[in-house]
Amino acid sequence: MEKVEWKVEGMDCTNCALTISKYLNKEGMKDVKVNFIGGDVSFDMNSGVVKESIAKGIEGLGYKVISDDRKQPIQHSRFTIHFLTNHLQRFLFCLPFTLVLMLHMLPWHIHFLMNPWIQLAICLPVFIVGMSYFGVSAVKSLRGGVPNMNVLIAVGATAAFVYSFIGTVWGNMDFIFYETTATIITLVFLGEWVEHRSVMMTQKELNKLSKQQIVMANMIAFDEDHKEVILPVESDHLRVGDLVLIKSGEQVPADCKILWGDIHVNEALLTGESKPVSKHKKDTLTGGSLVTDGTVKAQVTAVGNDTVLSNIVNLVKQAQSEKPPVQQLADKISAVFVPAVIIIALLTFLLNYFLFDISGTNSLMRSIAVLVISCPCAMGLATPAAIAVGLGRAAKNGILFRNARSLELFKNIRMVVFDKTGTLTKGNLVITKFESSMDDDAFKQLVFSLEKYSNHPIAKAISTTWKAGNAVQWKKVQEIKGLGVEAEDTEGNHYKIGSFKMADGLTNDQSHAVYVIKNDLLIGWIDVEDEVRTEAADVIQYFNAKGIKTVLLSGDSKERTNAVAAELGIKEVYAERSPEEKLKIIEQLNAAMAVAMVGDGINDAPALAKATIGISLSEATQLAMQTAQVVLMNKGIRNLPMALGLGKHTFSTIKGNLFWAFIYNVVAIPVAAAGFLQPGIAALAMGLSDVVLAINSVWLKYKKVI
Repeated sequence: MEKVEWKVEGMDCTNCALTISKYLNKEGMKDVKVNFIGGDVSFDMNSGVVKESIAKGIEGLGYKVISDDRKQPIQHSRFTIHFLTNHLQRFLFCLPFTLVLMLHMLPWHIHFLMNPWIQLAICLPVFIVGMSYFGVSAVKSLRGGVPNMNVLIAVGATAAFVYSFIGTVWGNMDFIFYETTATIITLVFLGEWVEHRSVMMTQKELNKLSKQQIVMANMIAFDEDHKEVILPVESDHLRVGDLVLIKSGEQVPADCKILWGDIHVNEALLTGESKPVSKHKKDTLTGGSLVTDGTVKAQVTAVGNDTVLSNIVNLVKQAQSEKPPVQQLADKISAVFVPAVIIIALLTFLLNYFLFDISGTNSLMRSIAVLVISCPCAMGLATPAAIAVGLGRAAKNGILFRNARSLELFKNIRMVVFDKTGTLTKGNLVITKFESSMDDDAFKQLVFSLEKYSNHPIAKAISTTWKAGNAVQWKKVQEIKGLGVEAEDTEGNHYKIGSFKMADGLTNDQSHAVYVIKNDLLIGWIDVEDEVRTEAADVIQYFNAKGIKTVLLSGDSKERTNAVAAELGIKEVYAERSPEEKLKIIEQLNAAMAVAMVGDGINDAPALAKATIGISLSEATQLAMQTAQVVLMNKGIRNLPMALGLGKHTFSTIKGNLFWAFIYNVVAIPVAAAGFLQPGIAALAMGLSDVVLAINSVWLKYKKVI
């Protein structure tokens, strides 16, 4: 299967996304995700399928496909008026004609405008432009089986135009209202443009991240005399292994590793923290971060879609395209909304004309107003707009949500369970004491040879401190989750290194961090100390103040676990737990209430997957990061309350948007049916309804969430 990612232009609402999704699924595509706000479409495609045919199929539904490699539309509709490429241009083209038509409604009549054929001539360009967009889109959406809102606009404008044309031919001025046709089309184009601008505001933070991806780079090359030559190139031309020179004030062009020099880097785009971070030889740099001081030579380690920044952008896009449970009802209603409105509009005409004895002209005007005032876009926009803003603000502050569902689930969280080492503590462990029956150097060499195979923070600290040039050669070695490492050397000796559980039965002293065993005999132990994160106390205090229960769940000894819990004010503690035991505890806690689990080690992965929401740290093991639904990028738990707050406020914004979307349609349709709204006013109100929801969503970017 090949992963395809395209930009698709022309999607206005959820129905558009549903149309494309339905087509791609019908064509056999897998894992289809469509985000109408960002225009992102991704799917898995069998190698035998021709991309061009799929693109033409989407084009046949009324949309434009843009591939990442060409950045140009693959195909254009033959019905497109090419000099009018966006809604603002269409609005500006139609506006003068519409204003002229409106003049005949002034108290003083302009004689030549009273001629219906002149009105037809003035209206015709507006009608042609309108139908080249709304009409074509409507027909193609009907062909796709999911009618969009343009069906309503096209039917309303066409009904007014045809009715007026019949009146022109018959010479009956009572039948003529070309200004209604022109006003509907012109104001809907205006509303579409304003809505598009409002929706793009919801993508602002993600667009900022995307713009960081292509910058100018100083690539280091060598001439025939092996002298360094600096070549300015765009970062997307860099390849893994290239050498680059990065100076103060420049952006890091790609993920790379420092070979020479010391610098300070602003990584705010990743962590939300603008304070510069010191970087030295062998440290990694993330593409898009800003060098505030110093100069380095570095080697590119990742480019394109493999970079950290690209993965972040793709992760947010993926989360935006996924639908949380709250959107399912809106999607179901949107799918049947257009046919329902057409039926209501038809009933409006029939009831007004036959039951309430309203004239045919006024009955038709009321029916058209119903068509135009109705807005399936509002319901379709309610959830994606809020999610786009919530995810964008989260990304700006170093909080990555793997899926939109996590945002909604945060509203139910009543308990947060923390791992200890590397989560509540910094993981910067220091060896304070050790003792063994071996020579010190030989003991250190043995311990390094074992611990280098473990991802546990304690093991990493020890192996880094006691790094040895001549490591012991093992016949067999493996890491046992939650316990430590087991190995067998070439002479058949069996070694174990890990927590007290490995030494249980060999000693009663549980006070040490690491025990070393050879052939079932305890040959040494190591003590380490870890520093509690500076923000941990404030985070725990915040949750306690909000009535959210905090729990400490660790594989470390009771003595050290209880000491950290007492320091931070955590009442419930589980110590010396294996990954299996952690999983069972999370299952039990989850059965009682919704639980968020925060961890960073390989032994936390099962529990992170089982919790209502799994939260990992950016410096965590890859398994923990891949298992968690939320990743904190700021090397700590400082933004954990913000993640919780954003989740809850995003959901409340979604609820507010859905409420207003439903209320708008419930109130507006009967008002239009009763004749209290002219079609022109209805067209403007329809456009503004989407803008109101977009503005309410954008407010989420600024409101206080913690």
